Amino acid sequence: MSRTKIKLFAGNRLQQLRKRESLTQAAMAERVGISLSYLNQLERNHRPLPNHLLQTLCERFALTPSWFSDTREAHTIQALRETMADPVFKMAPLPFSKMTEAANQSPELCQAFLTLYRAYSFHQERHFEAALPSSPALEPYESVGNWVQEHGNYFHELDRAAEEFYKTLTVEDRQPDAALTQHLYARHGLHIVQNADMESRGLVWRIDQHTRQIHLPHNQPHESTLFFLAQIIGQLEQSRLITDILRREGPKDHNAQELARVYLGNYFAGALILPYARFLERAEKLRYDIDELRRHFSVSFEQVCHRLSTLQRPGAEGIPFYFLKLDIAGNILKSFSANRFSQARFGGPCPLWNVFRAFATPGQIQVQLSQTTDDAIYLNVARTVGHEGSSYADRPRQIAMVLGCSIADATKTVYAAGLNLEDHTMVVPIGPGCRACLRDQCRHRSLPVSGRMLDTGSHARGVVPYRALPEG
Repeated sequence: MSRTKIKLFAGNRLQQLRKRESLTQAAMAERVGISLSYLNQLERNHRPLPNHLLQTLCERFALTPSWFSDTREAHTIQALRETMADPVFKMAPLPFSKMTEAANQSPELCQAFLTLYRAYSFHQERHFEAALPSSPALEPYESVGNWVQEHGNYFHELDRAAEEFYKTLTVEDRQPDAALTQHLYARHGLHIVQNADMESRGLVWRIDQHTRQIHLPHNQPHESTLFFLAQIIGQLEQSRLITDILRREGPKDHNAQELARVYLGNYFAGALILPYARFLERAEKLRYDIDELRRHFSVSFEQVCHRLSTLQRPGAEGIPFYFLKLDIAGNILKSFSANRFSQARFGGPCPLWNVFRAFATPGQIQVQLSQTTDDAIYLNVARTVGHEGSSYADRPRQIAMVLGCSIADATKTVYAAGLNLEDHTMVVPIGPGCRACLRDQCRHRSLPVSGRMLDTGSHARGVVPYRALPEG
């Protein structure tokens, strides 16, 4: 099987670029050496953007290829597919081709439609209430997730602030926690104390302004202490920058803003303990080996995975990864994507995903090539994380995470070793969840695809007792 090549439709980006440069279509076409009619076709998404023209545009306008990425459109298409799978639309099914056209031609209208559907779903779930207060169409965590996604999980001002702060520290023997402890005492007069009662109170750190002490849990892992100290520094010293970012471009709902503030605080902490340039250089040298990076920087597996998903600084991009963290029940705890991958918004994730196999082999890395329903192929790296139980009565949370990149970037990683990336025989087809997945022949299907007419068949029975009739 030959490798699937995803066509890049960048009409919206071309129009944005042309308007930004105050160029007419004729002037733009002359600037990049193409005909006016060809540029018109590109802007209308009637033709994909070829690689040689992409390189020309980047050279002429000092841009990176990621600027023309159709990642946002891919996520919008996935959201439309899941939304249109709702039975409320069964009388007016929308073919996939039309969804793709809508996402490319009218992205603002698509977002308005998705927001309206969210509002509809919100009120449907609460229809039994006599009166509803004004409520957001999105839950706060959904608003924050969408906001982070729009920024490609990269916040330049905060990332640079963390990197510049790291340069002021005197870090010896790769022990930044000692440097952070010294800084907190010298700058803020705060002492670190171990408190055995923290865990029972559900706290990971607490600042006692009266005694000028920072209380941390007793006997916690080194990497946790490091991250918590970085969080505290971010709260004490970067609140103004975080507030400026939120005031300028953050979510408008109060609860969403508060969650976004927590996210940006965590982002700063991760950027501080893993400074961008140093981390990217080491990541590329080690071919993105997560365990090697974890040992080199004395951080956790999760901290490395999360940082790898943020390496999208213009002009110094790393591999665009997606990163998800799930519990054993399939609940998504974290979700960030710098590539086309988009997780299911309704229902559980696909059971064929290797992140679920990771629970059967705790602490071991699972590697998988998977193909989503838009024919994109990803290299996925999954592993469980977390701590063991401290007693018989303890119930530690079972968590796994998956880091994934496009097959086009797979050879840059150590995880492609031994894989024949040209042979797709063992590529696992995964979907966005059964509700929106169109793969009729999957024996792992748990329920019919929504919004489609079903045919149970009278003379034959398939691996599932129903199939969806073709669209239209």
